[in-house]
Amino acid sequence: MKISEVADRTGLSVTTIRYYEKSGLCAAIARGPDGKRRFSKNDLDWLTLLFSLRETGMPAAEMQDFAALYLKGSATIPERKARLAAHDRRLDERQAQLDRCKALLAYKLARYAEIMGELA
Repeated sequence: MKISEVADRTGLSVTTIRYYEKSGLCAAIARGPDGKRRFSKNDLDWLTLLFSLRETGMPAAEMQDFAALYLKGSATIPERKARLAAHDRRLDERQAQLDRCKALLAYKLARYAEIMGELA
């Protein structure tokens, strides 16, 4: 699969995919006879996970550590699982914060609608 296809499927830009490869966030991508990158299904899955981790606020340094563990192979699965579980807990905490903020905004919007109705 070409880099443009991977970009479309993952939501990452071509520039970001190249950066992830150069920075070691993903293994070197195989190249075809023409020298162009040829992404496998595993490459696509890994880049999709990286996109998700970044979108959910995982710091770049933590992503680097996670990627280094991944590149070391199956022996690091317990540590990778622990890292993802910790990130999941942070997401739960953030979701609770967002839910509290959303409830407050809903209250204020309802209150403003009520006041505007009284003014009309």
